[in-house]
Amino acid sequence: MNKLILTFIIMLFSGAALAEKTKSISVIVHADNTTDTLTKKQLIDLYMGRYVAFPDNQSAQPVDTLTPEGLKNQFYKRLVNMPLSRVNAYWSRVKFTGRATPPSTQDSEQVLLNFIANNPNAIGYVFSDSLSLKDKQDVKVIMELYE
Repeated sequence: MNKLILTFIIMLFSGAALAEKTKSISVIVHADNTTDTLTKKQLIDLYMGRYVAFPDNQSAQPVDTLTPEGLKNQFYKRLVNMPLSRVNAYWSRVKFTGRATPPSTQDSEQVLLNFIANNPNAIGYVFSDSLSLKDKQDVKVIMELYE
C-alpha cells in the first residue's frame, strides 16, 4: 500500500514538472510593429547578435527576462538547443570581440510586457499563459515556441 501511495506521489510531481516544462512561450513585439512573423532562424539571428534589425530593416532590440520559473532557460533551450551556461559563454566571447551586444534584461514578465508595449523596436518572450487580454492589445505574438 505504501509503495502504491509513493508511486502515485512521484507520478503526481512528475506530471506537474512536465506540465511546467511544456508551457508554450510566446515571442512578442510592440502591437504596431510591422513584423507579423519570423522564422526560427531569423529569431536566432536576432537573439544571438547576428542581426540587429527585423526583416523590414526596422531596428530590433531583443530583450531577455529573469523569472523564477526558468523562462530564459527554456527559451534558449527551445531556440538554440543550448543550456543557458553555453549561451552565456557565447555572449562572453562575442562581447569580448566587440561584435555585438547581448539582449537587455528585464526583471519580470510584467516589466518586459510593459517595456515592449512602450518600445516599438523591442522583441521579447513570455510564457503564453502570462498574456492577459489587455497585454494582447499592447503587444503582438509573432511566434510560439513549444518543447
